[in-house]
Amino acid sequence: MSEHAFRQVDVFSAEPLLGNPVAVVHDADDLSEEQMAAFARWTNLSETTFLLAPTEPGADYRLRIFTPSAELPFAGHPTLGSAHAWLEAGGTGHAAGGEVVQECGVGLVRLRRAHGRLAFAAPDLLRSGPVAEEDLARIAAGLRIPREEIVAAQWVDNGPGWVGVMLHDAAAVLAVVPDPVALGDLAVGVVGVYPEGDPLVDGAIEVRAFVGGLGVDEDPVTGSLNAGIAQWLAGDVLPASYVASQGTALGRRGRVHVETADDGTIWVGGETRTTVLGTVAL
Repeated sequence: MSEHAFRQVDVFSAEPLLGNPVAVVHDADDLSEEQMAAFARWTNLSETTFLLAPTEPGADYRLRIFTPSAELPFAGHPTLGSAHAWLEAGGTGHAAGGEVVQECGVGLVRLRRAHGRLAFAAPDLLRSGPVAEEDLARIAAGLRIPREEIVAAQWVDNGPGWVGVMLHDAAAVLAVVPDPVALGDLAVGVVGVYPEGDPLVDGAIEVRAFVGGLGVDEDPVTGSLNAGIAQWLAGDVLPASYVASQGTALGRRGRVHVETADDGTIWVGGETRTTVLGTVAL
């Protein structure tokens, strides 16, 4: 058994305890995959991550990301939370322009600090394109809505397996009461647009993420899904840069900041805050 520095970081909310927590274990090179998976099951958070020495040239650190039931090649809020933990522990990025480079299952992911927040460059989609009608019928059943309420859909998978589904508006998204059994192992992201100019709303869209196949019925605030949605809709249905609201249905107040740079890179960012600091014996 060995002791490791540990941080639990709240991601995607400027208000304490209203984002999505990620458990981060530092200097985890001596841990086996079985130990990592066991600790992720024990934390029972949507993701638990492990910081390791990089193996790829140009990377500042390597990250392994576990849900309670599986390892992921990439996930958004763990990327931001783990970079926050690494930097807070004394890490310094060496890439041009002060960026941090994370090595993970999908390759190298760039991070930067902008507007006082960490943001990652959306990785290329592993799967995109139209969704089969049989899958849409299953998704509609799993969301307990008529098939015709799905306005548009597309695969937006950058690791967790996301399929994006657009409903008529944000109110329809908030009204969804899903059937986790019917959704099964599908990772479904649901999005709806808020009325333009609504003074009571500080986000352009409402997002919800249902990922029962990964051991989490609904994820509070989801960077990977929001990255995929932006690659699908930004600059078309949505502005090139906008703020997404997520977690409302779960009593959270997540805000995901999407910015499209001049070179077309989509940056996905949010607030990060350490809420638990200590050591863990594994």
